[in-house]
Amino acid sequence: MLRYFSLLLIATLLVSAKQPYTPPAFTDPDRLAKIEAALPRLDAHYEAAAKEHHLPGFVYGVVVDGELVHVHASGTADLEQRIPVTRGTRFRIASMSKSFTALAVLKLRDAGKLQLDDPVARHVPEFGRTPPLTADSRPVTLRQLLHMAGGFPQDDPWGDRRLADTVAEFEALLGAGLTWSSPPATGYEYSNLGYALLGHVVTRVAGEPYQDYITREIFRPLGMKDTVWEIDAVPSPHLARGYRWEHGRWRPEPMLHDGIFGAMGGIITTLDDMAKYTAFHLAAWPPRDDPETGPVARATLREMHRPAEFVALVADHKTADGKPSPRTAGYAFGLSWNVDSRGVTWVRHAGGLPGFGSEYRFFPEHGFALISLANRTYAPMTGVNAAAADLLLDAAQIKPRSLPPSPVLQQRAAQLAALIQNWNDPVAEDCLASNFFLDRDQADWAAESAALLVQAGRITAVTPVTPLNQLRGTFSLVGEKGRIEAFFTLMPEAVPCVQALTLKFVPKE
Repeated sequence: MLRYFSLLLIATLLVSAKQPYTPPAFTDPDRLAKIEAALPRLDAHYEAAAKEHHLPGFVYGVVVDGELVHVHASGTADLEQRIPVTRGTRFRIASMSKSFTALAVLKLRDAGKLQLDDPVARHVPEFGRTPPLTADSRPVTLRQLLHMAGGFPQDDPWGDRRLADTVAEFEALLGAGLTWSSPPATGYEYSNLGYALLGHVVTRVAGEPYQDYITREIFRPLGMKDTVWEIDAVPSPHLARGYRWEHGRWRPEPMLHDGIFGAMGGIITTLDDMAKYTAFHLAAWPPRDDPETGPVARATLREMHRPAEFVALVADHKTADGKPSPRTAGYAFGLSWNVDSRGVTWVRHAGGLPGFGSEYRFFPEHGFALISLANRTYAPMTGVNAAAADLLLDAAQIKPRSLPPSPVLQQRAAQLAALIQNWNDPVAEDCLASNFFLDRDQADWAAESAALLVQAGRITAVTPVTPLNQLRGTFSLVGEKGRIEAFFTLMPEAVPCVQALTLKFVPKE
């Protein structure tokens, strides 16, 4: 009873106090130097890829901890005029534009001007003229369009050539009716039409063309001064012309003007400007108490990065050196989320249009990004960047951030270390949750621990706790013949105590 009232008093005092939190951080002081040492290998990799894939020109960059630390440009931006690619050359980035449109929708959501579960027809009434595919289908929502689950067919060949469609043409298209590929909210299928619709929603809700809204609310606050929508806004010497490789030679692709489908793929930008945007996304991690500085909250960006629609399990995926590394992919908000069997997580999006191919990928837990832009139709920069990322991870041995253990996790680990060696220790009353001995008798814990201690031999040290999060971690009691690994979880009350524990003996090597 006394313990109950003591805990109740502590909990009452803590209710209004903020839980202490230290965000994860990088611990390798030579991290940047290792990355810089690997850059010549990356340059050689991109040059070899450009030759293999017949790229007229390309530029790529490496972003580390918010800074563009390396840029390499090569080849030709305009074959007819023999203009070389520079870091200031502006490329059309195609579907890399989609995350900007998604971000605009989320910014309007944060401002209370729309909801993600709004039916599309609430903002674009013309869309409602197409009857659903099945009687039990609910109306298509903005969220479903954002996550590529609206029920439209994959439409790259058709959508890529409609970039310059006018608003009137688009509304006529909607008014004439659409054809479904599948019922909405039943699976992932990549749709440019869906993002053109989202751009139209931004226009209707913001009361101005989506291009103007995104330019003012996203480009300008991020300092993306060289990013535009219309090719005529780019001085000719600075514009990458698009080509396709056909019958052993490059053939110019028509440069489309800006239009309603630009929301899915119309942005024209530089490597430096894309680096600012990518750094903005990277800066959302880790969650922390710092003041907000971007055009949207960090939590909104993190929401953008998380998968919402399952895309694929790629069981035969391999790293650049041929090692098996199965990965799974999901679609988020204009971005693809991926994690492989190494535990490496990255967020990415490719861009492909007649005349252009590009990709950017960033690694939130590792703090770096790769961006590459090329002027050949559907240039395979996804594969090129993937191999470069593996090279960088391997050569520089980049490690993810480390999470420091919370004070309460350290406290409970020390108490458990004492308990494992003596379950009659009075500390049990202070550190164990009420369920602990109900789930398993104290005598059973004492018997298991005694057997493990015999296997381990005399205990010589206790390792620091390694946190999985604020309330879960591992530590070891190191003995002369091996170690006892302890994995424990605290409960979520105001005063967290140990609710679960597992012990395992690991022989000395």
